[in-house]
Amino acid sequence: MTATPSPSKSELLELVAALGTAQWQDFSASAARHGLTGVQAKLLAQLKGPVPMRGLAALLVCDASNVTGIVDRLEARGLVRREPDPSDRRVKNVVATDEGRETIRRVREEMRATHDALDSLDAEERAVLHGLLERLRTGLERRG
Repeated sequence: MTATPSPSKSELLELVAALGTAQWQDFSASAARHGLTGVQAKLLAQLKGPVPMRGLAALLVCDASNVTGIVDRLEARGLVRREPDPSDRRVKNVVATDEGRETIRRVREEMRATHDALDSLDAEERAVLHGLLERLRTGLERRG
């Protein structure tokens, strides 16, 4: 019995990129069904608690001026609100409203292509994948 050769880093990177692209397309399509752009939904998904506007720009890898327009549109729909930072009132934090949290929960829940792909894995495979992805994320965040 011959051992299967280990995939190259290049092959792994291509798979990760393909998965990321497919997941983003699914996420954006689900967001659109809720009247959101992919970027608006991505911003909403980052709001686990209060996040400063500049922090959102860093998370979205865009200019702070772009974040202002995105937040304006989400705020007009009642999905987020701006609050002064308690430690520095010059800083505005963005916070998801109950409606915003419910909307992003539904967006994620309705990502059929992604859910179907994950359903093709059994519980043990999902656990292994989770552990591997956590290790990769931790390694990348440490370098960032």
